[in-house]
Amino acid sequence: MLRDVENHSLPRAAAFFDLDKTVIAKSSTLTFSKSFYQGGLINRRAALRTAYAQFVFLAGGLDHDQMERMREYLSDLCRGWNVQQVREIVAETLHDLIDPIIYDEAASLIEEHHTAGRDVVIVSTSGAEVVEPVGELLGADRVVATRMVVGEDGCFTGEVEYYAYGPTKAEAIRELAASEGYDLDRCYAYSDSATDLPMLQAVGHPHAVNPDRALRREAAARGWPVLEFRRPVRLKKRLPTLSVPPRPALVAAAAIGAAAATAGLVWYASKRRSTA
Repeated sequence: MLRDVENHSLPRAAAFFDLDKTVIAKSSTLTFSKSFYQGGLINRRAALRTAYAQFVFLAGGLDHDQMERMREYLSDLCRGWNVQQVREIVAETLHDLIDPIIYDEAASLIEEHHTAGRDVVIVSTSGAEVVEPVGELLGADRVVATRMVVGEDGCFTGEVEYYAYGPTKAEAIRELAASEGYDLDRCYAYSDSATDLPMLQAVGHPHAVNPDRALRREAAARGWPVLEFRRPVRLKKRLPTLSVPPRPALVAAAAIGAAAATAGLVWYASKRRSTA
């Protein structure tokens, strides 16, 4: 159980949530691979490799080196993609694909934190164009996510403006704490991956959710709570008051990060298969 409603004479507090495998049951970006294939953005071979990458991600996630190679590859592969086309694909499928895979337990935690007077912040390596509308569906107050550059011609430039990963997540949390007045000792954080150790260490109440092996070991050594989320549920059924359709601007923007990270994980799956 969470603590009682915050005493508002005290400094503010927040709960920071990773997204993939923490709040939702799959990769927020890989979930769109079939839609990208149907829309002609990726070919059949890439779609199959992306499905394999989703399996690998769910089985054990990606380590630091794999994530870095993924970032380099996605930047090159997405260069020149028409953003408007991707926006239309994501806008058409966002609710159908993301809404059913919200963990019931995560939705309950978000509701409890809000009831206790704490802000809820989604902190994800996925692109802001995916994380923002998902955050809005969840009722999050803020998001921290990877941002990619779009040129004046409306296409991806192949550059990453900001990469929300590892230590940069912790830096973003500290910056938010300074600007919003959060007392980090009274804040909460939730993640499934050992790559988020800096984020978890930055707060007074870290939690491991569906942790990978490395994070499970760290949580046991540090005495952190370990939570197991197992019940995906449609958000509209679970939290009808929070499942308000996202603003059109956010829905329209949902493409860039999804396309970029999907491309990277296509590369990772290809690399695994060639190595094997």
